[in-house]
Amino acid sequence: MKNIKNLITCLMVLAYLGCTVDERGVSFINNVPAPSNLTVAFIVTQDNTGSVTMTPNGDGATSFKVFFGDGSGTSVDLSPGESAENTYEEGSYEVRVIATGINGLTTELIQPLVVSFQAPQNLVVNIENDGTLTKTVNLTATADFAITYEVDFGENVGAEPTMSNIGDTVSYTYEEAGIYTIVVTAMGAAIETTTYTEDFEVTAIVAPLVSAPVPPNRAEEDVISIFSAVYNDVPGSDYFPDWGQGGCCGSGWALFDLNGDEMLQYTNLSYQGNQFGSPQDVSQMEYIHLDVWTDDVLNTIEVSLISVSNGERPVVVPLNQNGWTSIDIPISDYTDQGGFTVADIHQLKYVGDPFAGGGSAFIDNVYFYKEPSGPTGLAGTWRMSPVAGSLGVGPSVGDTVWFNCDDTCVSERACYFDDLYVFEADGTFTNVLGADTFLEDWQGGGFSCGAPVAPHDGTAEATYVWDEGAGTVTINGTGAYIGLPKANNQGELPNVAVPSSITYNISFIDNNNIFVYIEAGAGVFWQFQLERETFASSPIAGIWQMAPEANSLGVGPAPGDTVWFSCDDTCVVERACYFNDYFVFFPDGTFANVLGSETFIEDWQGGGFNCGPAVAPHDGLTPATYSYDEGAGTVTIDGIGSYIGLPKANNQGELPNVAVPSSITYDVTFLDSNTISVIIESGAGVYWQYKLIKL
Repeated sequence: MKNIKNLITCLMVLAYLGCTVDERGVSFINNVPAPSNLTVAFIVTQDNTGSVTMTPNGDGATSFKVFFGDGSGTSVDLSPGESAENTYEEGSYEVRVIATGINGLTTELIQPLVVSFQAPQNLVVNIENDGTLTKTVNLTATADFAITYEVDFGENVGAEPTMSNIGDTVSYTYEEAGIYTIVVTAMGAAIETTTYTEDFEVTAIVAPLVSAPVPPNRAEEDVISIFSAVYNDVPGSDYFPDWGQGGCCGSGWALFDLNGDEMLQYTNLSYQGNQFGSPQDVSQMEYIHLDVWTDDVLNTIEVSLISVSNGERPVVVPLNQNGWTSIDIPISDYTDQGGFTVADIHQLKYVGDPFAGGGSAFIDNVYFYKEPSGPTGLAGTWRMSPVAGSLGVGPSVGDTVWFNCDDTCVSERACYFDDLYVFEADGTFTNVLGADTFLEDWQGGGFSCGAPVAPHDGTAEATYVWDEGAGTVTINGTGAYIGLPKANNQGELPNVAVPSSITYNISFIDNNNIFVYIEAGAGVFWQFQLERETFASSPIAGIWQMAPEANSLGVGPAPGDTVWFSCDDTCVVERACYFNDYFVFFPDGTFANVLGSETFIEDWQGGGFNCGPAVAPHDGLTPATYSYDEGAGTVTIDGIGSYIGLPKANNQGELPNVAVPSSITYDVTFLDSNTISVIIESGAGVYWQYKLIKL
């Protein structure tokens, strides 16, 4: 009855869509991917008859066609939740299942099936503790002449066994760690079964396996750090002061090293804390941040600020168990408690719940901060927030019922979520897509990652106009866009012409996060959440370009000497197509030359010292990486055709007199945090020299 009700509901929804197609469009259906995670579960009667029941399943499937594979050519159509039955002679078969989605896209699965009236033989069972999930085991069973197997995990007497196809893996999570008797029974078409029994020790994960999120890059005046590898900590701080918690409560403390990442470890947490090297005035800060990992014992942690002059105030925060909790507590949560002041904070205190109940806390990235006093407004570099719900479409603003990019979608579209949208202070705009981005069917990409397709490939010469009062931003330039290239004010590509201008509605969530939406045709609202790119991983990470000033480009017999050639003011103007090129150092270590529709081409490239389209392999299309050695003052670019400054200058000499290298190492000196000097010796005594600025 439940399946029938669900089917009726589905038909009602489809009927509604059909009635309203002219009013709001159903192009979003085309964006629904083909069914995934397709499986077919077998249940065989153990009576030597060869009767097998098959139940297909798949994410996003609205119907299934099952081919029995017995030579009869017989197939059956099923709805989700329905099963098919077929009787087989002894033998090996391939059951074929085709799943169809709401838009007609299909996915196919071929599942082997062995029907034998012999009892299963050579049963092999592999049981392992899961490497990332606490008190969870993964079990796989294989056997000759078996079709399915069932598992009694030994935790609850009389519990229904877990069923699986032979060869597939099943997982089970226990309430408590310990030794359990696990019984596996392999079954085929025969009456007889084969059983395997093992006493297995289930273990709990009691320490983090991955580090806490890396804190963002912040100006020194915007942060007061207590314990962090990213910021400068208050000197002389004690992270394990003995306040008697060991003697009274059996609590312990130590530094925990996770592959070189040190964090604070508090075992059997009762109360613990940090003693600052000197009292800190945090009255200008807005939040205290800390990352806490705990197992499945601690429910909450109480975080107290302790003042030299006016006592302490606590705030209690719930914790995620068996994972990290990133905590940001407003300072106002403390100052709102009884006139508490924070001009002389000298200690933090942590209290676990349950108190001294056996729970451990691993704490990292403890710091006070305020929103950046640096860049404000829209100017800067943005990217789609890599979180579920940041990309979607629906019938109204705030409603993404038609499509909402979930966690799986974010992972599958990583090539899209690393795209950058650059709003320069002078009003120019650029899409920085790297070597690949996410392509849709209308672009010929089949909903997968691939090389950007013109005109939406980042080569458009574009500008932007931000109307803060109206809450809009207009992108001018054919092929330039925010969010998705297909959504524009006239409708969705390819159903309308590619526009030369698109206006989006924009609102600031905070200084580093914006909400953008566009009505792409009547009642179709595409919605995007973007975050400001802070390039926190390395001082060189970010978007750089040649400084548009005299003598920023030159060559000579020694560093600092550009007597042989120096690009003067006239040169800078004539080579404007070169001085707007970008050299992008992504936080994950990838590198890109973003050259736009034109760059400066020299004679050896066939350009006659003029502006023109970039010439392969120096066209920015080669995937590349970089490694920055701050101590040595060098940066190495790995990738044929990738470069800083000029493509011809490399460590072996100058093109075309030497082969195109796969790697180039440059000397880098920071003149200030936003200006670098880059030098390369291109053959003995030939020093090409560049001055770059960070956008």
